Amino acid sequence: MTTHKWQFVARFRYHAFGWRSDKPLQRIKEALSEIKQVAKQEPALAAEGAVLFLEKISPAIEQVDSSSGAIGSLVSGAIDTLVPIIAKASVAASIRHQWLQRLWQALQDDNIPYIERLGDYWGELCADAKCASQWADEFRPSVEQVAQVAGFAYFKGSSAYLSSLYAAGRHEELLAMLEKSYFSGWWYRQWGVHALLAMDRKADALRYAEDSKKFINTPISAVAKVCEDILLASGLHEEAYNRYALDANQGTTHLATFRKLVKKYPHKPAIDMLRNLVASEPGSEGKWFAAAKDVGLFDVAIELATKSPTDPRTLSRASRDFAEKRADFAVSAGMAALYWMARGYGYKITAGDVLEAYSSVLNAASAADISEAQIKAQIRDVITEEDSGNNIVLATLRDRLIV
Repeated sequence: MTTHKWQFVARFRYHAFGWRSDKPLQRIKEALSEIKQVAKQEPALAAEGAVLFLEKISPAIEQVDSSSGAIGSLVSGAIDTLVPIIAKASVAASIRHQWLQRLWQALQDDNIPYIERLGDYWGELCADAKCASQWADEFRPSVEQVAQVAGFAYFKGSSAYLSSLYAAGRHEELLAMLEKSYFSGWWYRQWGVHALLAMDRKADALRYAEDSKKFINTPISAVAKVCEDILLASGLHEEAYNRYALDANQGTTHLATFRKLVKKYPHKPAIDMLRNLVASEPGSEGKWFAAAKDVGLFDVAIELATKSPTDPRTLSRASRDFAEKRADFAVSAGMAALYWMARGYGYKITAGDVLEAYSSVLNAASAADISEAQIKAQIRDVITEEDSGNNIVLATLRDRLIV
């Protein structure tokens, strides 16, 4: 293999970084960019660089403050990026064996841990069934030893063992091993689902996944996602939606959740899915305002925004953006923004936020042919009701509401 001087290597010395996370975040991104650039022309060389990065990353960032989760997320994403590069590289079996030996040592030295997920990809890293089977045999004695010990015994190669069994096509053996109490967690049992699917036993795979819910700390959303995928692959879209869709498609925001559902189930009316989501979180109707607005359900959006607290800034932006296109909606959204601000909702609301909502309402009212005197009277009613508790709204607008 061609000798190559990787720029990132010198930057990932042992304990190369202090506690701040900004510099290592930058360096990780630079390293990934360097490896991906090489991969375009020399895949095998890029794979070597990927192995080298995974060897060095954890010891280099051990002292970095990881409380925000940014470092962990980026390293996890790096694993997702680099594993295919390593797995797809066309190299001699002896070279791949060396890579896997180095990665196994890196996994054992991973103290935080940062690259623990690498074990889940072990079968893929092996690149063929023969190699995977050899590694499964290598891991088996240690796995059997910890599986027989009561308490909190743990072997870092447990996931790698299951992944290797799966990649080797040793599915029955994998299922038998998962019967041991040591493998009671979902992150182990998911391999049983994979094995059953590989054996074309979809109904059994679905039951196996469902049965995993009885174990403590089982991530319901992850199980639901697997079950949903099984039913969708079987053409049972309605059952998939009714049983698993809401749990399986949780996004980072309510809007993201709704969009995922709309994209996955285009045959279902958006209004029906929105109603289902709203019903799944009683008392949080306002959080679905943006979702309703996103698909043009403007009346529904206002209905939701008036039922429970809604982010005032989101309402204010909607009022501003729709002042000309849908003036009635914009007026209602802006009034709702002022209503919730006046009751103390919204993160660190400032006078500027109040004035922005106020201006949006006035602009929308003008477009809706509502007189200035009339809209100001409505605003006064909203912000001076007895249960209004945030003086910043009244204090900011008092002089402006004099007609």
